[in-house]
Amino acid sequence: MESLILLIIFILGLVVGSFLNVVIFRLNTEEEIVNSRSKCMACGHQLAWYDLFPVLSFMFLKGKCRYCEDKISWQYPSVEIATGILFVLAFEKVFFSAGAVDFGALGIFHFFTLAAVFSALVVLFVYDLRYYIIPDRIIYFAIAVVLLSDVVTILTNRSLLNFNEISSILFPAILAGGFFLFLIIITKGKGMGGGDVKLGFLMGLVLGFPEILLALFIAFISGAVVGILLILLHRKKMQSMVPFGPFLILGFLVSYFFGAGIIDWYWGMFLG
Repeated sequence: MESLILLIIFILGLVVGSFLNVVIFRLNTEEEIVNSRSKCMACGHQLAWYDLFPVLSFMFLKGKCRYCEDKISWQYPSVEIATGILFVLAFEKVFFSAGAVDFGALGIFHFFTLAAVFSALVVLFVYDLRYYIIPDRIIYFAIAVVLLSDVVTILTNRSLLNFNEISSILFPAILAGGFFLFLIIITKGKGMGGGDVKLGFLMGLVLGFPEILLALFIAFISGAVVGILLILLHRKKMQSMVPFGPFLILGFLVSYFFGAGIIDWYWGMFLG
C-alpha cells in the first residue's frame, strides 16, 4: 500500500515538474504561464497532448521535436524527475518519518505546503542556473506559503499566536537573510545579490536553528569546490559569475533531510 501511494505521489511530482518547466521558460520570456499552449522552443509549433507526457514523451521522441527534429533540452525530463523525487521525499518526511502513518487534514496541509516550497526551489535552482537571477515572484510565493503554514500550525496547536514561537520562527530567517545583506554591503554588491538575501530568509523560515547554519556551510563549501573545479577545467575565469542560488538550495535540501543526523554526528565527535 505504501509503495502504491508513493508511486502516485511520484507521478504527481512528474506532472507538476512538467508545469514547472513551463514556468521557468515563460518567466524569462514574460509569456502567459497558464493561458498559452505549449510549443517547441525551436520551431514554435504547438505541441499536441501526446507530446506532453512527462518523461515518457521525451523518451518516445528520443529527445527530439516531433515537427522539426531539433533536440529537446535535457532540462525537461531532469526537472520532472527531480520534482517527482522531491514530492516522494516530502511525503515520506510528513507521513512516514515518525513511524506511524496519519493522513489527517493537518498532515495533508503540511505535505502540500512542502510540495509547493520544493516546487518553488526547483524553479529557482534552474532559473538561477540558466539566467543568473532569482525571480521575485517565485521567492515571495514560497515565503508566503511557509508563513501561512506556520500561522496555521500555531493556531491549530495553541489557538493563539505566541511571541516566543513567532520569534523562534523568524530569528533563523532574519539571521540568514541579514548575513547575506551584510555580505552585499561589505562587498558593495559584488558576488551576492538581493535574491540571495530573500532565499536565505526562506531557508531560515523552513529549517530553523541550527540547521540553517549547516545549510549555509554546505552551500559555501560546495560553491567553492565547484568554482575551483570550473576554473581548473578552464570553464570559468576568476572574474566569471557563478550563480550561488543552486548551492544554497543544495545546502537547504541536505540540511532539511539529513541535518539532524549530521549535527548529532558532529557534536558526538566532541562529546563522545
